[in-house]
Amino acid sequence: MTMQRIGGIAALVCAATYIFGFVLLVTVFAESGFGTNRIDAAGVVQFTVENQALMITWNTVIYVLNSLALAVLVVALASRLKTKSPDWSTITLAFGLIWTTLVLGAGMIGNVTTEQMAVLAPNNFETAVQTWEALHAVELGLGGGNEIAGGVWILCVSIAGLIYQSFGKIIVGLGLLTGLGGFLTILPPLGEVAGAVFGLGAIAWFIAVGLALLFKRDAVAMQASA
Repeated sequence: MTMQRIGGIAALVCAATYIFGFVLLVTVFAESGFGTNRIDAAGVVQFTVENQALMITWNTVIYVLNSLALAVLVVALASRLKTKSPDWSTITLAFGLIWTTLVLGAGMIGNVTTEQMAVLAPNNFETAVQTWEALHAVELGLGGGNEIAGGVWILCVSIAGLIYQSFGKIIVGLGLLTGLGGFLTILPPLGEVAGAVFGLGAIAWFIAVGLALLFKRDAVAMQASA
């Protein structure tokens, strides 16, 4: 199996982790207030203590598994661009690996936070809430609360794909929209809307990229489909 096809599978895994995350947010986590801008810290800590296994699964899938698959996809796309432009290939590789590292870090912080809540909450609930707020802020700063690094990477890949016709129009269009949405999460008034655009757009983009890498043998074939 070629690196391009492995990258295609990785892209679909990334999409699946996003879908998993969204499904849990609108179902299981809906009543806890987790994932909203007005989080009830005490309620989240209580929910975390009562559902420790679920929270660890959540963090592992949306962060850890996502970052591992993302690393493979970043390398595969950089490799694809290298034949067209070594410079753009290097740029996308750098931004992609930065994002991958931040996502992995957020997942590790998230899992440690969950473990700490299980230890602290039974004896000192107030301390547990304060600890959760501090660690959650770190998690959000790394990757859970903004999508700047991911937005810049997807923008770079899409711009390179547009310039060198390495990807079809659908992939480029979705990538530009998704990347812009991620970058705009830097602005607090647009954070929630831009984050939703990025999240939903990323699912579509990952699926489109995954299918293209799996079923298009070379860049020429991809250009012909544009």
